[in-house]
Amino acid sequence: MTALFADLLGQDPAVTLLAAALRRQRLAPAYLFTGPEGVGRRLAALRFLEGVIAGPEGEPAVRRRLEAGNHPDVLWVEPTYLDKGQLVPASQALERGVNRRSPPQLRLEQIREVSRFLARRPVEAPGCLVVLEQVEAMAEAPANALLKTLEEPGGGMLLLISASPEQLLSTIHSRCQRVRFGRLPAESLARVLASAPPPAVADTEELLALAAGSPGALLAHRQQWQSLPEGLVDRLLSLPMAADPFEALALARDLTEALDAEQQLWLLTWWQLALWRTLRQPAVLQRLERLRSHLLSYVQPRLAWEVALLELAGLGG
Repeated sequence: MTALFADLLGQDPAVTLLAAALRRQRLAPAYLFTGPEGVGRRLAALRFLEGVIAGPEGEPAVRRRLEAGNHPDVLWVEPTYLDKGQLVPASQALERGVNRRSPPQLRLEQIREVSRFLARRPVEAPGCLVVLEQVEAMAEAPANALLKTLEEPGGGMLLLISASPEQLLSTIHSRCQRVRFGRLPAESLARVLASAPPPAVADTEELLALAAGSPGALLAHRQQWQSLPEGLVDRLLSLPMAADPFEALALARDLTEALDAEQQLWLLTWWQLALWRTLRQPAVLQRLERLRSHLLSYVQPRLAWEVALLELAGLGG
């Protein structure tokens, strides 16, 4: 492993491929980084861009600028929410109080910006460089626009990052060199987590199962877990199959008042796993999947939770 990629753990095949491309200066016009969330794809993209700009050994000054997001020849694009006529990056949505009921998307305006950026003259790099995160989060129009950009990237380079490459057009696949990232083995996972702040409480079996070998995912799940109001999880877990209807309704009220849409969906996923580990009743999981579909649509969240909790308590129709 080269010094440039020294902090990218557990991804030797990807590192070997990227380091060889930098060393031989045989760079593709587009790459597709695939693999689970939180296993190092974003870090690999940063280090690879550093190598493209500064050479195979990298350069600390370039690294600092890339990590700060202020290099003039790099455009980093992530899915956005549409809020009051403005596109808000997913990473800023919570801070800006954006409604996160529907998932963020890469939009046509963003892909057009990518095309304009690639047409610029670079300042320091060999060409302009673009990273697209969650590239599968596109509707048909931006996907077709991206395909045209991939067909004529000029002297620039695109790095596409995707956890669900099967959702991409096959023609997008064919125009990219694919770099695969896998889940980390136990040793590498432990090394990554050792550098992170320790959890406030021990990780539950459900959190570890949800992470499935991804340190980034485990850190994100810890954050979600720690943000839950005290007592809410206990009330969910203690909701029996013959619960008091007033408790079911109160729980739906408190849950929707305390949690935004994204937190509700995360809690639902956790609850499904916890119930399966204890009850193993497929009908319960199927009802929760219906609840998920309602939360992702335009059903009023509190009503969706009320009906689901009442039905799970054996009180609904």
